[in-house]
Amino acid sequence: MTTLFISDLHLDPARPAITALLLDFLEQRGRRAKALYILGDLFEAWIGDDDDTELGRTVMKALRALTDHGIPTYFLHGNRDFLIGERFAAASGVQLLPESVTIELAGERVLLLHGDTLCTDDMEYQAFRAQVRTPAWQARTLALPLEQRRALAGQLRETSQQALQQKAADITDVNVAEVDRVMRTHRVHRLIHGHTHRPAIHNWSLDGHPARRAVLGDWHQQGSVLYCDAAGWRLESLSSSSVAQQ
Repeated sequence: MTTLFISDLHLDPARPAITALLLDFLEQRGRRAKALYILGDLFEAWIGDDDDTELGRTVMKALRALTDHGIPTYFLHGNRDFLIGERFAAASGVQLLPESVTIELAGERVLLLHGDTLCTDDMEYQAFRAQVRTPAWQARTLALPLEQRRALAGQLRETSQQALQQKAADITDVNVAEVDRVMRTHRVHRLIHGHTHRPAIHNWSLDGHPARRAVLGDWHQQGSVLYCDAAGWRLESLSSSSVAQQ
């Protein structure tokens, strides 16, 4: 059976077609998988598990249907939805993972990350990340009324988009030396992550051994899925028609 990996869906009420594509994917391909891993940025923004938006309820219901069907589903926080917590997990049935975790796939140790920690050349972002991941910052933010949190999320998103436009492409991509360092630290030669929106499978030699890094694509215009099974790894773009054909 195939293990599925997705990330960077950035679900937003303004893009209902992408939400529909995810729901279709979960109901069809998802139910035939060995397991599903969501490696962050499921939502464009998540302001807390007490948010009662229709989008959140719809996605949690679809994930619960998948997990009730017996498909183990795992979630690793991204830079847009790091406030997803235990209430979301309980409602959806997903299992929350730490920000880095090593699993076994087809007899190989594979490291899973969202991918933002690999972008060490973007020092401005790394400083921001360090701030918002502290328990104190998160506690203060979650104590705000929902409307204030929505406004804050909008401000942060706008600031992020403006900053991204001013940065060179290589600044926002992973640092290859950091990739090697992290893989050595975790004693792996296989890595799967998202975040950069640059889908590809990279192969190189790490300390004399074949290494592989799969980068998941975003879901802004279409879906992106990594399939892993005994035959290997393959990245595939998804449209509504391609999901329906499987």
